[in-house]
Amino acid sequence: MDSPPAKTASPETMVTIMEFSPTGKPTGLRSVDRIIDDPSWKSRLSPQAYSVTRRHATDPPFSVAGYDSKEPGLYRCLCCGTVLFSSEAKFDSGTGWPSFTSPLAKENLATREDLSYGMRRIEVLCARCDAHMGHLFPDGPPPTGLRYCINMSALDFVPFPKNSPSKDPQQ
Repeated sequence: MDSPPAKTASPETMVTIMEFSPTGKPTGLRSVDRIIDDPSWKSRLSPQAYSVTRRHATDPPFSVAGYDSKEPGLYRCLCCGTVLFSSEAKFDSGTGWPSFTSPLAKENLATREDLSYGMRRIEVLCARCDAHMGHLFPDGPPPTGLRYCINMSALDFVPFPKNSPSKDPQQ
């Protein structure tokens, strides 16, 4: 049985995202409906991914496979498929979560102040579906000085095609 279609926003709540080719090349900006709610998230996401993306939980550090992967590719939002990060911006922060110096396109992420747990942080969300990704800290390496500390269970890693030249400087 097919699940009901995702509820999408009215035209006033559309969002503009940058789309990318499978090799990470920008293909252009596109206005899309913001996904407000998708009843299938609870059934199609693992309990951990649902808790992180929809309930703003956090993966335990060093716990989700792929957090330390160096394979070249793209990191997409697990909920809606929007491309968020490239392996080119990934670095080992030693924290146990994937860390990136910058998003692939700033349009594809949203941020907001997070005052939970008695701390003041910047929460990082998918711009299209509001999935909780993680947090942004000002303690990253050059060139940005930023660390996007992202929950691996909120991401879907897609390797670059095998027949394309790698853009990843780690290779």
